Amino acid sequence: MGEQRVFVWDLSTRLFHWLLAAAVTGAVVTGLQGGALMDWHGRFGLSIVGLLAFRLVWGFVGSTYARFIQFFPTPGKVAAYWRGQWRGEGHNPLGALSVFGLLALLAVQVASGLVGNDDIVFSGPLADLVTKDISNRLTGFHQLLSNALYALVALHVVAVLFYTRRKKRSLIRPMITGWKDNAQGESARGGGIVAFAVAVVVAASAVYGASGVWLPAPPPAPKAVETPNF
Repeated sequence: MGEQRVFVWDLSTRLFHWLLAAAVTGAVVTGLQGGALMDWHGRFGLSIVGLLAFRLVWGFVGSTYARFIQFFPTPGKVAAYWRGQWRGEGHNPLGALSVFGLLALLAVQVASGLVGNDDIVFSGPLADLVTKDISNRLTGFHQLLSNALYALVALHVVAVLFYTRRKKRSLIRPMITGWKDNAQGESARGGGIVAFAVAVVVAASAVYGASGVWLPAPPPAPKAVETPNF
C-alpha cells in the first residue's frame, strides 16, 4: 500500500494526551511550590486519576491505534524496530515502552500521593485508610519517584524533537489534528460514543473513589473538661 494521509489519533486520545500533559505540569509545579498550593496539587492528582482510568478503558475499547494490543511492545517488535524492519502507524515499539512506563509510573505516583502527607497542613484524601507511619513511607516514595517522572518526561520531549528535526517526522501535528501525512496503513476505526461513555463513567467513578468523599466523617474532638475553681 502506498503512502497516503491516514487518520491515526481519535479525538479522545488527543484530548487525553494534552489534558494529561497539563495535569502533570500543574501537579509538578504546585508540588514543588508546596504551601497553600498543595490543595491544587491534590486536585491535579485527582484529575490524573480520572485520566488514567479513562485511558485504561480506552486502551481496550478505543479506536485502532489507541488500543494496547495494537502497540504492545513485544520483544519481536522491538527487535524488528532496531533492525529497521518495523512498519506501522501509531506508537512505534520504543515509543510504546515509554507510554507504558509513563502510565505505570503515574499510576504509582497518584496511588502513593492519595495516602501521603506533607507533615504540615496537607493529607491525601485517602490518608485516613493507612497509619501515619505508612503514610510517611509512601510520601517519601512519592517524592523519590518524582525524579523518575522528570526523567521520563524529558526523554519523551527529546524523542519528539529527535523525530521532528532528524527524521523529519512530526509527532506533534498528528496529536493535534489526528491525521498523519505520508503514512502507510489504514485509518483508525472504532471508539464510538458508547465506548466513550463507558470510559467516562469509569473515570468519574475512579475520581469519586480517590476523592475520599465517601469516607465517614471523623469523630468530633473531645471537649475539654473545665476544672472548677475553689
